[in-house]
Amino acid sequence: MTEKSSRKVLEQLRAIDWANDLAASDHANSRALLMREYLRRAALWACAYGAEQSWPFFDIAEHVDAEIQTPLDVAAEAEEVLTGLAPASLKRTCRAAIRWAVLCDARDDVPADLPDPYEPLLLMYERGGGYFLQEYLDLNGVMILLGSVESNASATPFVTLAPATLDALDGEGQITYYAKVSKGYPRHNPRGIIRRRIDEGQTYDEAFTRHLHWKPTEYLKLYDLGHNEVGHVEITEIEAAAFIESVTKSLGSARSTP
Repeated sequence: MTEKSSRKVLEQLRAIDWANDLAASDHANSRALLMREYLRRAALWACAYGAEQSWPFFDIAEHVDAEIQTPLDVAAEAEEVLTGLAPASLKRTCRAAIRWAVLCDARDDVPADLPDPYEPLLLMYERGGGYFLQEYLDLNGVMILLGSVESNASATPFVTLAPATLDALDGEGQITYYAKVSKGYPRHNPRGIIRRRIDEGQTYDEAFTRHLHWKPTEYLKLYDLGHNEVGHVEITEIEAAAFIESVTKSLGSARSTP
């Protein structure tokens, strides 16, 4: 059972195209969100086990149970997969994700109140490879500030990790999200969401539809002209993700109902 789970992570790593710069660019927004969520989760584990000095790219299993080891054959194959990758911290997290799977299989007392630390990081790797760590975290398409253990531990969780949601958050240019609000449709449960993308000097307004994709909309322009009674408020990417996921789930439930 242990080797099966560790091999599952190994095969996940083996399937990643680490040099896919196009994917990294196409998924820049979702990759940034996934990295921030990893930093948050890793900070929670670091605080729980007194490992703040090891954060952010560290082997969490080492601090939970140092006796847990990856099977030798799996570890050897992992080194073949990781050959040539950089930086060293990236390879460390890949080894750590495999060892984490070993830990979770071997023990049933892993704290349930702390989230899976490596899930968002592995998803980020799958969506365009790794990163470079300099003054900022360079994700080969977007750069984010590393921050501190404390700031990351207190960050807003990003828990909507479904591929369709992540895809919907990607897009060219600078993106701002808005929730359409009115009586009975507050910010946390809006009538719908809209995004404005500004790319190479051009502005694109798009609404998320029940067909689970974005389509052009004149809503914001009409509102500015006084032709829309439905109001709107600016929201975060995480709030937009929650709405997208809720729509996806509700439509999925409706389609599965006889």
